[in-house]
Amino acid sequence: MSAPQDETFGKLIVLEPKTAGGKADDEHDGVTARQDQAEAPHTGEQVRIHKERTPAPDEADEKDVKVGPSRRRRMLLIGGGALAAAAVVTYVYWDNGSHYESTDDAFIAARQYAVTSRVAGYISSVAVTDNQHVAAGDVIARIDDRDYQTSLAQAQAQVAAAQANLQNTQAQKQVQQANVEEAKAQIEQAKANLVFAQQQNDRYQALVKSGSGTIQEAQQYTSQLHQQQATLNTDDASLTAAQRQLDAYDSQIANAQATVKQDEAQLDQAKLNLSYTTITAAQPGRVVQLSASDGQYVQTGSNLAMFVPDKLWVTANFKETQLDRMRPGEPATLTIDAYGGREIYGHVASVQPGSGTAFSLLPAENATGNYVKIVQRVPVKIVLDDVPSDIALGPGMSVVPTIRTDASPSIFESLRELL
Repeated sequence: MSAPQDETFGKLIVLEPKTAGGKADDEHDGVTARQDQAEAPHTGEQVRIHKERTPAPDEADEKDVKVGPSRRRRMLLIGGGALAAAAVVTYVYWDNGSHYESTDDAFIAARQYAVTSRVAGYISSVAVTDNQHVAAGDVIARIDDRDYQTSLAQAQAQVAAAQANLQNTQAQKQVQQANVEEAKAQIEQAKANLVFAQQQNDRYQALVKSGSGTIQEAQQYTSQLHQQQATLNTDDASLTAAQRQLDAYDSQIANAQATVKQDEAQLDQAKLNLSYTTITAAQPGRVVQLSASDGQYVQTGSNLAMFVPDKLWVTANFKETQLDRMRPGEPATLTIDAYGGREIYGHVASVQPGSGTAFSLLPAENATGNYVKIVQRVPVKIVLDDVPSDIALGPGMSVVPTIRTDASPSIFESLRELL
């Protein structure tokens, strides 16, 4: 039987000489000894267990070395994957954007014009109100037409009188034509009488020479010959006068015809003036800035309203560096600022052959002074394919057009179709 181990085995006992402190020092030493005894292992088994649980310094360093590179590798893989994903997303976004060209310098345009009066008078009625949509031929306003009705009746009477004068002149010409024919017949008769008188004169002249006839009879037939000659000359003169009178009637007829045409032109003008008293819309559109009112007197050319046709388009001022692949017919999507970014569709109609400043009132003169190159803006006309009926578009409203300049599908579109 082995002797029990001393509880103080392995305990460090420090012996210090007593001092003159007395009892207080002894108590302090006893407390210190008990604390050391409590902190130290009481047996060899406890010392062994404590050593096994406490890792050696070399083993801890080896674990740190193994854990460190593995964590950094995972962080590098995660970071690299995130960068790769960001690069792919950026490329897909850039590839999709490279198929389009867009600008915010774009406005709706139209060929608006002023509605004016073409005749003077008092406005009898106004058939529209502000911003009203009208169709082609719809009445906008009417001017009192009583004065123009009177002018029309007067012009019609003048035309009738001119036509009657023309017919009278033509009838007189026909009478004169008959006189000419009569004069020609008289000439033929005078010629026949002259031939007979010549024959009689020749016969009696021969009888006188032969002694069978008397000188008195020969002189008588010679006188008749001269008379027939004079009659023929008179008939010739009458025919010439009748023919000249006939030519004069031709001039009178031409003058009467010109008068008829002039009066007919005045009649047409009177009809036009009467039609101008009714002011209508030449094409579908909206009446804006209406200033006409009932009873108002207007002069010729007075503005009554402004008219905005339904035919609208967009003038988009693209940078000249955006025109490389822009061609007529390419589709466009337009975002309307006034309606919360609502989209409508259109297509490119044409590209202006020159920058906007080249056609301005005072074009830039780049040949003088110091020159600084600036990217120019070029107007592009975009025609609207289908304007919604529930919105009111007008000149000057802002839009943002996006034109597809590359018809091939982008990577994003291909992935969207696959998904």
